Formats: sequence, C-alpha cells, structure tokens
Amino acid sequence: MPEVSGRELAELLRVERPDIRVLFISGYTGPAISSDGDFMADSGFLQKPFTSSELAQVVRAQLDTRDGSPT
Repeated sequence: MPEVSGRELAELLRVERPDIRVLFISGYTGPAISSDGDFMADSGFLQKPFTSSELAQVVRAQLDTRDGSPT
C-alpha cells in the first residue's frame, strides 16, 4: 500500500475496533517482516504462496483467539 503500511493500517483499525483480528499475508518471510517492525506479535501471518486449506486454518486460528491468546 503506497501511503500506509499494513501495521499502520491495523493499528488505525484497532483504535475503532480493539477486538479486530489481523492476518498479514506477504511474499516476504516472517523474520524479514518481524525485523522491519511490520509484523504485530498478536496477529497471524501467512506466507505466499499458500493453499486454500492453509488460509482457512490460519483464519480459523485468528478467529479462535482473544487478545492474542487462544480461547
């Protein structure tokens, strides 16, 4: 996104909806994103390419968490 990073967008959305779940999807690896500060610890991450099954599993995991902890 040219004017805002994914992390910045997630932070803005959390002001309005603190309970929102976040899933980052990227072609970069998790460590590369984490070291740049763009990956939030309580969010999900899915690296491209991925299958529909992997997507469903990660989305389900995010929906089943509350404040970053499993329910």
